Amino acid sequence: MSLIRWQPLREIDTIRQQINHLFDEWMHGQGHESLFTKLNATWTPAVELTETDTDIILKAEVPGMEAKDLDVEVSTDVVSITGEYQQEKQEQDKSFVWSEFRYGQFQRIIPLPVSIKNDQVKAEFKNGVLTLTLPKVEAAKRKVVKLDLGVQEAAREAMTKERQHQQHLQDTMHTRAAAEVGTN
Repeated sequence: MSLIRWQPLREIDTIRQQINHLFDEWMHGQGHESLFTKLNATWTPAVELTETDTDIILKAEVPGMEAKDLDVEVSTDVVSITGEYQQEKQEQDKSFVWSEFRYGQFQRIIPLPVSIKNDQVKAEFKNGVLTLTLPKVEAAKRKVVKLDLGVQEAAREAMTKERQHQQHLQDTMHTRAAAEVGTN
């Protein structure tokens, strides 16, 4: 019986190769079908939220779509974007060699950071980018109040003086009461 020397680096390299092979199969699959399409993974549009003093501005990327293919619903605190990518009709003699396009329905629900006036939303669709201008509810607008620290400090000093005066009165009353009790 002969001893076989353990070579941990070779085993780690073998495991790395097996994991790489597994990920390649998972991402690209066999016969031009990836695991993502097998799992029926869906695509959702990328969004960007920007807040101004008066509005929330939501931008959604929906490349290759037309406005008629989108359904946008806006409530006071949520925006829902639904649509469907339609596969173009292909001629009988053409066939795909490779396609990574996603076809089918998608939905994206975006919670808003503040309440909005959903009956006054403005929408624009240009070059595959949907832009919604969502006006904030008056109560949701951030109000900035400047504090005058000098007034607060003066109020604090006045309160301190009042406490000291009240303490002095109590001490005086205790002293007089003790003096009267001592003389009787």
